[in-house]
Amino acid sequence: MFQTAELGQKVSKKEFKQQELVLREHLLSLQHQLQKQARCQVVLDFAGVRGAGKGTSVNLLNKWMDERYIVTQAYTEASDVERERPRFWRFWRDLPPKGQIGIYLSGRYSRPLIDYVYGNIDQAQFKHQLDRINNFEKDLADDGALVLKYWMHISRDVQKKRLKMLEKDPLRSWRMSELDWKHWEMYDKFIEAAEQIISYTNTGHAPWEIIEGEDLRYRSLRVGEILQQSLERHLMKEQIRQKYLTEVRKEVYEKVTASHSSAAENGSRPITIMDGLDLSRELDKKTYRKELKVQQARLALLHQQAAAKKIPSILVFEGVDAGGKGGAIRRITDPLDARYYKVYPFAAPTDVEKAHHYLWRFWHCIPRAGRMSIFDRSWYGRVLVERIERFAGDDEWRRAFAEINDFEDQLIEHDIVLLKFWLHISKDEQLSRFKAREETPYKRWKLGDEDWRNRERWDDYLLAAHEMIQQTSVKNSPWILVENENKAFGRIKVLSAVCDALEAAVVRKESEEGH
Repeated sequence: MFQTAELGQKVSKKEFKQQELVLREHLLSLQHQLQKQARCQVVLDFAGVRGAGKGTSVNLLNKWMDERYIVTQAYTEASDVERERPRFWRFWRDLPPKGQIGIYLSGRYSRPLIDYVYGNIDQAQFKHQLDRINNFEKDLADDGALVLKYWMHISRDVQKKRLKMLEKDPLRSWRMSELDWKHWEMYDKFIEAAEQIISYTNTGHAPWEIIEGEDLRYRSLRVGEILQQSLERHLMKEQIRQKYLTEVRKEVYEKVTASHSSAAENGSRPITIMDGLDLSRELDKKTYRKELKVQQARLALLHQQAAAKKIPSILVFEGVDAGGKGGAIRRITDPLDARYYKVYPFAAPTDVEKAHHYLWRFWHCIPRAGRMSIFDRSWYGRVLVERIERFAGDDEWRRAFAEINDFEDQLIEHDIVLLKFWLHISKDEQLSRFKAREETPYKRWKLGDEDWRNRERWDDYLLAAHEMIQQTSVKNSPWILVENENKAFGRIKVLSAVCDALEAAVVRKESEEGH
């Protein structure tokens, strides 16, 4: 695979100077177009052989273009804060906004490569980590990002010369360590692993470019030329894509609307999973007060144990308007230590959030070890309100199911306790609660025009919720459907579920520690 990157290609100083001026002008012009359109971002990843020019190439791109609109990140060993989150937390955190360029050194490929070469993971685990990377890159590309990856290559002999030169250089010798020579001795193992990485993750939406790194001037021009060509094509394709998607989404919406109108005229209404809920279930006040004390005391103890054992948890609350999410959340937080939990109420995304993939703002809220994050509305807005209100196109919300399942799978793989609640009430009960809010001064702020507008589309929202549950209620993270017509019953059901999940996690942790 790397033979074509060991040909000894060179560029003269004169030729380099001539081409550099033209290349720099083109890159700056393209960067300006990218920034002006602000429809997509660029994600550049530099990996490869030590001494092949990764750092030098990154510095040169920053010099050639406007570095104010470039995010450059070189990753080292994960910090405690980073290790306490899923591995991709820091890669999502560091993504550039649309209109900007992100350049990454020792990024998402570094750890799988080293772990595999050192035998810390087997072939199956190696492929699993590469699958995670493929999913991450596909999420970005589907959202419009240009994902481009450079593998900077030099031969084993050239690397040996580079390391010796670096060792003798008084200004740069501090960058050398015994590990560099150890890795040189393992050169063939690293190359074998790199071939697997490139073969497995070289996709149409996130291609690898192998760069011969022996000659500084040749590799510099090659890196710049590839970026120029890729960005030219991408900006052109993005304009066509946006125009095409706008037309297709409009056509799909009109067909779906016509189909729904026809069904409504015939008096038919789709049956959903919510129709099977027994909304007559209730608790009397005496039983509720007793159970509330028991479950809250239980929760307080389990939360302390989870914090001590560094078990993180995430609670997701979705449901119809006035379904009782806030009340259920308050019964959870009342007995907890405020230092170890945070409630995130999510509404429409801000301009900064819109400039990123829709999952970006939720990745920022993943809790540290021993902490709890509570989401009042969540990433499921993509397949609910954004779907119904046409903030997301048919293609976007449909692929969100797979993106969400992958996201949640990463949370669970990191031993995060994940619970998802759908709080449900009848349409009549919703109307009753709306009227009560209108008549109660301290609750009026909860009711707005949007609530009444959403009520008019009750059936659309229920159908969307039905499909959401159908697509994302998987074995590792099933939805818990809560009959909340009677608030007392619903609150105790939620509390019991949280306690049961935390208790199971604590017992599992104790069992692992025992072994």
